Amino acid sequence: MKHINQQEWQDLIDNDSNAVILDVRTAEEQAMGIIPEAICIDIYNTEEFIDELEKLDKSKNYYVYCKAGGRSANACQIMDQMGFAQTYNLLGGVSLWSGQLV
Repeated sequence: MKHINQQEWQDLIDNDSNAVILDVRTAEEQAMGIIPEAICIDIYNTEEFIDELEKLDKSKNYYVYCKAGGRSANACQIMDQMGFAQTYNLLGGVSLWSGQLV
């Protein structure tokens, strides 16, 4: 896992054809807006979260965010333990995001 700020996040995603964006917030939080093209899997639904992670391609690069950066850091740690190739945690989460939300 690497902790990256918004500028690093954007620079990496713009040049990463293997990128997948993962939102680990609750459905209520996601209703306020998500980063475009994000896959939404609520980390608080532990069993479903693990089941959904198992379905993902572990060779891709995952850019993970939550509201403030704590849950996404935990998600990255779980993903690293599960054998995902590369995970990036968005520092400050979506609460500091100044980019587009859909």
